[in-house]
Amino acid sequence: MTGEHERYARYLLEFANVSDDDEPELVRAVLTDPDRVMAESAVVRHLDLRAAALLAGHGFPAWAARMGALVLDHRFPAQRLREWVLLRAITHDEGWLASELTSASDWLQRRACAVPAALTVLAEHGRTRRVRTAARRAREGV
Repeated sequence: MTGEHERYARYLLEFANVSDDDEPELVRAVLTDPDRVMAESAVVRHLDLRAAALLAGHGFPAWAARMGALVLDHRFPAQRLREWVLLRAITHDEGWLASELTSASDWLQRRACAVPAALTVLAEHGRTRRVRTAARRAREGV
């Protein structure tokens, strides 16, 4: 294993065991790693796991705001966090625009195929055939 692979594995382990209070400091520390791509990948993996766990709860908006401030200068993590916030808005019918969803990444569109409010938009305007098909099938209950 090379140095960046070892650090990536260590970061994932640290994220898995981090307390809510220590999470911001760990994100900050990881984002200072000299291998920016690896560091951002580790942070995105953490954001994905935490966001999925928090999405339905009351704590998601505050958590997303804290993380947003930390990843602001990091394109990939910032984009992924914005997409989690959009998914939350769609899931909880908190005001979202179809154009936000149709311009989102394939990753978000595939995830949104599990949200009834998004199905009509994605069935008609999803970025890929895979997304459009998945949305149509979900809408039809297939």
